[in-house]
Amino acid sequence: MTPVRTRIALRCLPLVAALALATGAHAAETPRHGGHLEIINYYPTLNALTWDPADFVWKINNDAGHIYESLFAGDLDKAQSRGGKYNFEPDAWLATDAMRGELAESWEVKQDPLRVEITLRKGVMFPAKEGVMAARELTAEDVVYSFERANNSPRKVPGYFDHVDRAEATGPHSVTFHMNKFNAEWDYRFGYGYYAQIYPREVVEKGISDWRNINGSGPFRLTAYTQGNAARYERNADYWDTTTIGGESYKLPFIDSFTYRTVKDESTQLSLLRTGRVDIMEQIRWSAVDELKKSAPDLQWRRSLMHAGYLLALRNDAKPFDDVRVRRAMNMAVNKQEIVDALYQGNAQKLAFPLHPDYVGYYEPLENMPDSIRALFEYNPDEAKKLLAEAGYPKGFSFKAQVCACNTSHMELMPLLAAYYEQIGVKMEIVPMEYAAYFGAMNASTHTAAYMHQKGHSNPTTALRNSFTKGDPWNVSKWHNEDFEAGMAKVFLEQDETKRQEMMRELSRMALEDAAYVYLPTPYIYRAWWPWVKNYDGELRAGAVKPGPIYARIWIDQDLKKKMGY
Repeated sequence: MTPVRTRIALRCLPLVAALALATGAHAAETPRHGGHLEIINYYPTLNALTWDPADFVWKINNDAGHIYESLFAGDLDKAQSRGGKYNFEPDAWLATDAMRGELAESWEVKQDPLRVEITLRKGVMFPAKEGVMAARELTAEDVVYSFERANNSPRKVPGYFDHVDRAEATGPHSVTFHMNKFNAEWDYRFGYGYYAQIYPREVVEKGISDWRNINGSGPFRLTAYTQGNAARYERNADYWDTTTIGGESYKLPFIDSFTYRTVKDESTQLSLLRTGRVDIMEQIRWSAVDELKKSAPDLQWRRSLMHAGYLLALRNDAKPFDDVRVRRAMNMAVNKQEIVDALYQGNAQKLAFPLHPDYVGYYEPLENMPDSIRALFEYNPDEAKKLLAEAGYPKGFSFKAQVCACNTSHMELMPLLAAYYEQIGVKMEIVPMEYAAYFGAMNASTHTAAYMHQKGHSNPTTALRNSFTKGDPWNVSKWHNEDFEAGMAKVFLEQDETKRQEMMRELSRMALEDAAYVYLPTPYIYRAWWPWVKNYDGELRAGAVKPGPIYARIWIDQDLKKKMGY
């Protein structure tokens, strides 16, 4: 065992010196099985919200996507770190050439009648789970069962599977999805999306809501869970997949296990990373980065623009926010450039919603927008007061705004917004809430006149659809425009992606101009990991908030970790 004094000294060595102590560069980069990872994931303050995919809760893949697999997943061989062109950061968007079969071995879209024919991999196993099920092979019936259970769920997102007439097992390892119309998101919705998991009937019959019962074909198994503390995942010895590195094939996963830490206090999160008790931290605010780079100079880094809109949702279905003049005033009253410069010290962009800059071909930069939209991002309190007076509020008004107390960034933003609104005679009462109550209010549409919202993009079409379509729970503003919805209907039917991109840029302009929300700057965030974490470059998602395939391909250089004193 390395003496304490030696461990401390080694921790102070720069990385180059530490690497020199290893057994050689080639040995350091040779894949190895074994070891354990401690991870503070992208949602460090949130427990698992459900273990049942049919609950239609967005976070299911982050907690159970290591266990349950889907038909498709991200092709990590196309990652930038492996010579490809994709960063694998979007919430739930896979470009066509960045998607591979997970449980699907092959698939084909056919016409007359419109359908998707899928051939499943053979030999994919559900492992034995004591008291739940014996080991058995995954079949087409499991795919059909999982789809039908999602489609019949009372919690289903309205219209989500309306393009599918039925799923049919046409053989032990072949499935056909019969479609009544084309849907531009078909691959996302039942192939790799938030609610596309495939699981055995036996788990449902035993009780799928109990974490002790869940069982799937993925690279890991859930072996311990303590709400508010941690979830532990261990390798699935029956996992089917392999990866090729340096011309050699390796069985996955490499690591024996990993743990998700639920840590609500940001300073504790950073301390755990700084001292090497956490190997990977998936979301770090820009304000913590400089100090970490000084105190832990060996950390590896990635900077990326957050895939979530920061929005103050204004209920368009209630006064005073049913008047577009009021909503535009609420945007003009906020000095968004000052927030970028002063609060974020430049680590933010003013426009990254509803379409994200990573969506090449879809995104339109602010400078290309018409004057009526650019005006919403310019600070103009005098014009805001004028609009309020025209709308019948010359002396302003008061309103309540709910915010999740667990979101540090939002809690910092709210007093700034309140101060801006005071300058135009508007009083905002801030209502902090715990996450369960906050999320429940949104789902039940019982939220207050304003609601501080962090809205994930998912993918280009979903970013527009569920943020602005009537009846969707994620349309927190309750904005409704019949022309917009008619345009979205055409988008989903359009099979030519270039045409879809043009249509969606126009629809994005329509929603922005009507000021459905107060559009706030989107911050850059950082990811950090220690150099013994190999075959990883900060990739975040290989499907809808799904990191399982990424973790399965990480290996740990145990020698380097030891020689660095950890």
